[in-house]
Amino acid sequence: MHTIDGGAGGGQLLRTSLALAACRGEAIRVRDIRGSRDSPGLRPQHLAGVRLLAEITDADVRGAEQGSTEIRFDPGAVRSGDYEIDIGTAGAITLLFDTVLPLATAIDEPLSVTATGGTDVRWSPPIDYFEHVKLPVVRSFGLEASVSVERRGFYPAGGGTATLELRPSELSPLACTERGPLKTADAYAVAEQRLADADVAGRLAARASERLREAGIEVQSHESVVDARSAGAALTLVFTYDHPVGFTALGEKGVPAEAVADDAVDAALAFHERDAVVDAHLADQLVLFLALAGGEVRLPERTDHVATSLRLLRGFGYELEEEDGVVRRESA
Repeated sequence: MHTIDGGAGGGQLLRTSLALAACRGEAIRVRDIRGSRDSPGLRPQHLAGVRLLAEITDADVRGAEQGSTEIRFDPGAVRSGDYEIDIGTAGAITLLFDTVLPLATAIDEPLSVTATGGTDVRWSPPIDYFEHVKLPVVRSFGLEASVSVERRGFYPAGGGTATLELRPSELSPLACTERGPLKTADAYAVAEQRLADADVAGRLAARASERLREAGIEVQSHESVVDARSAGAALTLVFTYDHPVGFTALGEKGVPAEAVADDAVDAALAFHERDAVVDAHLADQLVLFLALAGGEVRLPERTDHVATSLRLLRGFGYELEEEDGVVRRESA
């Protein structure tokens, strides 16, 4: 049984550990889960991920309780089919889907997960980022996945619903070392219907478009007003070079829509002025697929999340090399 120090990272370390265990059919013990956090142990969102992968793999699990700081996860084979999971809070659906995505490499028939929770919440990528940035990137190296959104969910009530569909996939080596020229720019602005009178979605998109056009970047705007249990708003800017990259901001009570848009625009323009290939949010998630498929990825920076992911993957026996900001693994 492979033992992992969960105190070295947060929820992403747990999600990656579970995904690897499921794909490899390898039992793991994760101790001191989120030990460095103010509220250590399993929260509802993490627990939902454990329960979901346990169902998909018919795993023997110990310690899967809220607040638990240690779990043992002994999976069987990944089983295709249709699954449903309710996080029970406004916990991020996109982070739950992150746990499931690698399973596309271990199935012989389609697998789908319908999840209920938060689609656009703090400390996680909004669902528009997942759909328009992450999935196109992973599809570019052979992972067959798509997502559909039935209902948005904002903090605190959640209640959003989305479905991730996976098909059996054989990955090709990653090639993310050159960015290429900017081809398109898109602004996805969404607001709950209680914010319609204030035209929050329109103002988010208009501010982003105005500032980006001033910088010489033409933008295609996509605005939507949705029904949800809680009021909320989100903006996702997608810049497509050879691969898409994304920059996001969430609406906050008392903060003008224009100020929210400025946060996303500032991040997008700062990225555009550099020579980075992928955005910082995606970088640490791509190293998992790099371990599975081989290839190379140029990282925008070596964050703590990236360092933690690399340590974890090396602990599983993957030989990952780093040189001049590029992480590579020889193809299997």
